[in-house]
Amino acid sequence: MANRAPQRRRQARGERRIELLLDAAAEVFGEVGYAAATTNAIAARAESSPGSLYQFFPNKEEVAHALAERYLRQLQDAHRAAFAAQNANLPLPELIDAMIDPMIDFNLSNPGFHALFNTPDEVATKPLHIREAVIDRMSAIFAARAPELSEDQRVRTARVLVGVFRGVLPLIIVSVGEQRSAVLDELKQIFHDYMARRVG
Repeated sequence: MANRAPQRRRQARGERRIELLLDAAAEVFGEVGYAAATTNAIAARAESSPGSLYQFFPNKEEVAHALAERYLRQLQDAHRAAFAAQNANLPLPELIDAMIDPMIDFNLSNPGFHALFNTPDEVATKPLHIREAVIDRMSAIFAARAPELSEDQRVRTARVLVGVFRGVLPLIIVSVGEQRSAVLDELKQIFHDYMARRVG
């Protein structure tokens, strides 16, 4: 029993160190891109030594995979909030806010996400199954709002909206202040006009 407390403290310190390293990696990936990032730069940003980083991650690829897993957990939480079944009953403008705002918040809060998932590494393929899950969730919302639509129509509508979101998102990310708000308003207007014709 006496040895467990120090072991737990060491484990907790290790977990905190891992989180700090992943935070640092997210910043470095976001600033210079995945390809240009180095373990030395990540360690320096975390105010750690390269040797300390290598205790937890043998190379940059393993750092990237651990960060990707964290991003995917956070992204799934954002999706659950954005596409909750009860949102189907909201007025259309509120439904659009409920779908878009959590996703914008996630992307703005995680600048390393795009750098990491736009690489040739297999890490980049991981969001694909989540994208399909989003389409399924959106299709379920559309079924509740417009049960007369066929499944093919619902899925096609969801795919178009996901494509529009992904197309406009980079512009939102690089914009600031009033310009960002204006682009976001344009995105929501596109959603509104399209969804009003499809799911009302």
